[in-house]
Amino acid sequence: MKLKPLHDRVVVRLIESENVTDSGIIIPDASKEKPTQGEVIAVGPGKYTNGKFVPTTVKPGDRILFGKEAVQTVEIDKQKFHLLHEVSIMSKIA
Repeated sequence: MKLKPLHDRVVVRLIESENVTDSGIIIPDASKEKPTQGEVIAVGPGKYTNGKFVPTTVKPGDRILFGKEAVQTVEIDKQKFHLLHEVSIMSKIA
């Protein structure tokens, strides 16, 4: 991939949520929850806040939870990626 995010931006590959529950019920796309899981592919170096440099706290390979409304979707080399600011990340997945 030839994409290097700037500042506190993060590039994420979407991890598709399950379409079927454990009991076999199929969940339609319209009924899925809005927060989304993804794998961090690339991160920017960080940003300056009040004159001090604050490095990005996530790293490539981290799995994260973020809201769909906070992303920009791009397609590079026939693959879809999401770009978002680090502040839009709700949680790391352990």
